[in-house]
Amino acid sequence: MTTTASTTAPVRPSIPTGFGDIDRLMSLMTGDEKHGPAATSTLDALWVLYDRVLRVTPATADAPDRDRFLLSKGHGPMAYYAVLAAKGFFPEDWLPGFGSYDSPLGHHPDRVLVPGAEIGSGSLGHGLPLAVGSVLGLRAQGLTDPRVWVLIGDAELDEGSNHEAIAFAGPAGLEQLHTLVVDNSSATHGWPGGIASRFEAAGWSAQTVDGRDHEALHAAFTAPHPGRPRAVVARVEPKSA
Repeated sequence: MTTTASTTAPVRPSIPTGFGDIDRLMSLMTGDEKHGPAATSTLDALWVLYDRVLRVTPATADAPDRDRFLLSKGHGPMAYYAVLAAKGFFPEDWLPGFGSYDSPLGHHPDRVLVPGAEIGSGSLGHGLPLAVGSVLGLRAQGLTDPRVWVLIGDAELDEGSNHEAIAFAGPAGLEQLHTLVVDNSSATHGWPGGIASRFEAAGWSAQTVDGRDHEALHAAFTAPHPGRPRAVVARVEPKSA
C-alpha cells in the first residue's frame, strides 16, 4: 500500500487542543466506521490518560524511559486518532482521510504508519499479553520506571489469551503494568462478581469507575498499587444504547 503522499505531508504548527475540541476532530473522520460504539466508548478514558497520566509526548515518543500505551481494542480507533492528533502526534489534516486507501489512519492502527502507536492492533486478545511482554522486556533492560498501559474491551475477556496474561501478571508482581478495561456490556459471557473481581482473584489491584467521569478516572489511574499490577474497569453506556 502506498502511503507516501499522506505520511510526508507538511506538519502545521501545533495548536493547543482541549477536550472540548475532540468532537470537532472526531467529525473530521468521515470514512466508513463499522464499529461506532467502540469508536466512542474509549474517548473519555483515552483523553484522561494522554492529558494527565501518560508520560509521553511527540518529542519523547521514541525515548527509552517513556510510558507505553497499547491499544488492544483497535477495531474502533477514531477516538484514539482524535486524541493523538489533539496531542500533536500527527497533524489533524490526516483525519479526513481516515480509512481511505492511501491514508496512514486505517480501520486498525498500524504502528509503522501512525506516530505514537506502540502496536498494530484490532485482532482481539493480543494487547494484554503484549503488555505483559513489554513490562518483562523493560525489566530485562533495567528500566523499572516506565509504565505500560493497555486498553482492552470487556468482550476481549472472552479470549483465553487474556486470562493467561492476567493469571501470570499478578503472581509475577508486574507493578509497571496497567490495564484499562472499557466495559460497554458487549461481552458474550461476562464474569460472575464483575470484571474487577477476575483481576483481584489473580492478585491484581482493581477498581471499577464511571468511564465518563474524568476525575474518577484520573483518581483510579493514579492510585498506588505497590507490588501489584493495576486494573481499572471503566463502565460506559451499553453497546446497544
